[in-house]
Amino acid sequence: MVKETAYYKILGVEPTCTPEELKKAYRKLALKYHPDKNPDEGEKFKAISQAYEVLADPKKRETYDRGGEEAIKGGESGGGFNFHSPMDIFDMFFGGGGGGRRGRGPSKGKDVVHQIKVSLEDLYKGATRKLALQKNVICDKCEGRGGKEGAVEKCTPCRGTGMQVRVQQIGPGMVQQIQSVCGDCQGQGERINPKYRCKNCQGRKVNRERKILEVHIDKGMKDGQNIRFHGEGDQEPGLEAGDIIIVLDEKEHPTFRRHENDLIMEMELGLVETLCGFQKTIPTLDDRTLVLTNIPGEVIKHGSIKCIMNEGMPIYKDPFEKGRLIIKFNVKFPEKIDPASVGQLEKILPARQEVIIPDGAEEHDLVDFDPKAQSNRRRTEAYGEEDDGDGMGGQRVQCASH
Repeated sequence: MVKETAYYKILGVEPTCTPEELKKAYRKLALKYHPDKNPDEGEKFKAISQAYEVLADPKKRETYDRGGEEAIKGGESGGGFNFHSPMDIFDMFFGGGGGGRRGRGPSKGKDVVHQIKVSLEDLYKGATRKLALQKNVICDKCEGRGGKEGAVEKCTPCRGTGMQVRVQQIGPGMVQQIQSVCGDCQGQGERINPKYRCKNCQGRKVNRERKILEVHIDKGMKDGQNIRFHGEGDQEPGLEAGDIIIVLDEKEHPTFRRHENDLIMEMELGLVETLCGFQKTIPTLDDRTLVLTNIPGEVIKHGSIKCIMNEGMPIYKDPFEKGRLIIKFNVKFPEKIDPASVGQLEKILPARQEVIIPDGAEEHDLVDFDPKAQSNRRRTEAYGEEDDGDGMGGQRVQCASH
C-alpha cells in the first residue's frame, strides 16, 4: 500500500511502474525541463530529479511507499537520506561528465544532450540521420583571448570576482548584503578594452557555428540508448570541449511492440479461420513478407499466444541473431447466426451439455450489460427514497433522547 503518490505524479507514472518505465519518464521530462532549454523551470527540474532519485533506488522507494516524503527526508531513524544535485542526477543518467576530470590536464566543459525520434524500422534495419546543431567554437582570429595580447584586464568594479556586493540598510542598526553578477564584465571577472577588442567575436572569445553530425543508428539499438560524440560539445578557452550525447526516442509502431529483443503483435481471426485453418501474411520491418499457416483441425483459441523464432529484433552488436516474433490471437465471433444453419452446426460441433431443469425454476432473458444504466437507476431510486413522505426533499430530524 502506497502512502503518498506525489513523486509518481511528478514523473507521470503509476505506483506499480517498472524501473524501465521510470527511466523513460525521467528521460523525457529531464530533457524537456533542463535549465539549458527552460531557464525558468528550475524548480520543476529539481522536483523531477528528486522524484526520480527516490523512486529509482529500491531502498528509498520502499521507504517512500511506506512513509511518504516525510520518511524520506527524516529517515526511519531521523537521519534521512543523502541526495545528489539535480545536475548530478542528469549527468549520471546520461553518462555525462561536466564536472571536470581527475588527474592533470584541462577541466572538461559541459556535455550537451539532444534527443532524436527514431522509428522501429530504424532500430531494426539500422539508419543514418543527419542532425544540425549550433555550437560555440573558439574564435580563430584572437585564439580565444577576446582581443589583442594584453587587452584583457581585471574588472575594476568587482575586483576580478565577477560578483558585486551592495550593502543596503533595512532598519536601525540592520543592514543587508545583496550579491549580484557584475554588469561591467557579465560575471567573467575580466574585461577587454573596447579599443583592442576582437572584431570577429566582439570580445566573446567564441563564435556560434553550425555543425552537421551524422548519427549512425546500429541494428538492435534500443529506446533511450545513447550515442556519444566525444569532444563535439561547446568549446571554451581553458577547457576541454564536452561531448554531444544523442538519446534515441522510439516512436510508437502501429503493428509491433518491442520487449527487449522480442517483437509482439496481435492478430485477429474469424471463427471459420480459428476452426478450419488459415493462411495469413505478416509484413516485416525490413520489407519482407512472412506466411503464417495453421492447418485445418488445429484450433486456435481466443487469447492463444504463439511465436516465430528468429523473427524478432536484431540483437545489438550481433545483428545476425534475432529475438522472437510473438503473436497473440484474438478470435472475432459473429454477431448473429442464421437460425436455419444451427442444425448443421450442431451436427459438426461437439454436442452441448444437457441441462436438467428442476421444477419451479425461473426463466430469464439475457440483455446487454450497461454499467451506466445500473448506476443511473440506483441514483434515481436514492432520490426517490429521499423525497418520500415528508415533502422536505428527504430531510429527516431525529430527536435526541436523554
